[in-house]
Amino acid sequence: MTPPDELTAFGYRQELRRSLGGFSAFAAGFSFVSILTTVFQLFGFGYTFGGPLFFWTWPVVLAGQLLVALVFAELAARYPLAGSVYQWAKQLTRGFLGWFAGWMMLLGCVVALAAAAIALQVVLPSVWDGFQLVGGDPAVTSPSGAANAVLLGTLLLVFTTAVNAGGVRLIARINDVGVAAELLGVVVLVTGLGLFAVRGPQVVLHDTPGTGAGIGGVLASALMAAYVLYGFDTAASVAEETKNARRTAPRAVLRAVLVSGIGGLAVVITALMAAPSLTDGQLAGHGLPYVITAVFGDSLGRVFLADVAVAVVVCTLTIQTGTVRLIYAMARDGALPAATRLSSVSPRTGTPVAPALLSGGLAIGLLLLNVGNPTLFSTITGTSVVVVYLAYLLVTGPLLVNRLRGRFPAEPGLFSLGRWGVPVNGAAVAYGVAMIVNIGWPRPEIYDVTGSGAPWMLLFPIEFVGGALVLGWLCWLRLRPAPALEPAI
Repeated sequence: MTPPDELTAFGYRQELRRSLGGFSAFAAGFSFVSILTTVFQLFGFGYTFGGPLFFWTWPVVLAGQLLVALVFAELAARYPLAGSVYQWAKQLTRGFLGWFAGWMMLLGCVVALAAAAIALQVVLPSVWDGFQLVGGDPAVTSPSGAANAVLLGTLLLVFTTAVNAGGVRLIARINDVGVAAELLGVVVLVTGLGLFAVRGPQVVLHDTPGTGAGIGGVLASALMAAYVLYGFDTAASVAEETKNARRTAPRAVLRAVLVSGIGGLAVVITALMAAPSLTDGQLAGHGLPYVITAVFGDSLGRVFLADVAVAVVVCTLTIQTGTVRLIYAMARDGALPAATRLSSVSPRTGTPVAPALLSGGLAIGLLLLNVGNPTLFSTITGTSVVVVYLAYLLVTGPLLVNRLRGRFPAEPGLFSLGRWGVPVNGAAVAYGVAMIVNIGWPRPEIYDVTGSGAPWMLLFPIEFVGGALVLGWLCWLRLRPAPALEPAI
């Protein structure tokens, strides 16, 4: 257990209730990633543009994110504080750049929160058509499907906001049960699809005519894996509520990315092996729900899709939990407007209530701005990847500079990369830059699926980052947060 005097050394006092164990910390990172939520959400997209070859984006992204996770594991051991990315960045660099990492992570979390909530549209209408409350077409690329996604997502965000305001123990109970159900669901899904496979694993070695594959299509399809495999740092963001955080948090971060990456890879390949057809358009148009109902039958398929819906709920809940901790961490440093209100902890629930209300309200507002927009899914998911990967880069980049200057020596007894620190850190930076460029590239396949040709749509993630930079700078000039304690490096 992290003694209170360790928080005192960083200038904080123990306010959050330290009640989470190792599994709950892992569950926080795993639920943010939530392979059932995100793989179901974007499988059709990945297959549309990469065909079976889109499978190969998975091991590439998994390897890259594992490099990032190894770097984050070191920082989680050294700085066991709420807010993860923000806390790490402010210790590694001074002034605006350190604050901007937290700012970008905050915006990325809000976008990711909205993106996770609308994933209900992918599964609920397939469980029961009564969940299609708006119009008759449940496809997420249709105006009625996009509008219904906003409605379902808003209702979900109201629920997760109430739970996050209710205390960490309630969150942990729901999260633990949800993660157990998701892990069981992944095992059952992979086993079942493997037993009913109609083709071998060599399917991932060949293109399928009509899927748009080729180097451009495969690069675009990497959005799926890139979107799935981030958020594992949430396992460290709850460090102030985790017992023995210096040792527990690094392991939780690494387990979250490894279990998620390997599980997601297995789901993708077995789905491709078991799909009744690779060329009839169903796999691209309806994704994994089509495979599930075709392989398991309508009744059993609906039961499994209900389990996926549970995973979506838990994923959304955990993303908001991480967002709340980030807002709280920045507010108690005076790094956000209304800092006093946002940094207060309810004496009854032991959790920050105002950040829960703020994050839920912002995510709902983002959804309402996109009512009926058929590019809702791809635009929001692509933008969230660019923003969060940029926040990660604002940690791995300054850390690499510190390593090269000899300012990050290993601390005895804590997780450390040792002599592998510079090459692993350097590779993590290179991967982050490459993925930001790839996903942020103005492709109509991602940002203008209706073919309108509007430049503002194609450049949306770049415009979002530019607007965030300007707004962040103005906010920084007004707030001028107190400088962080000198880094212990």
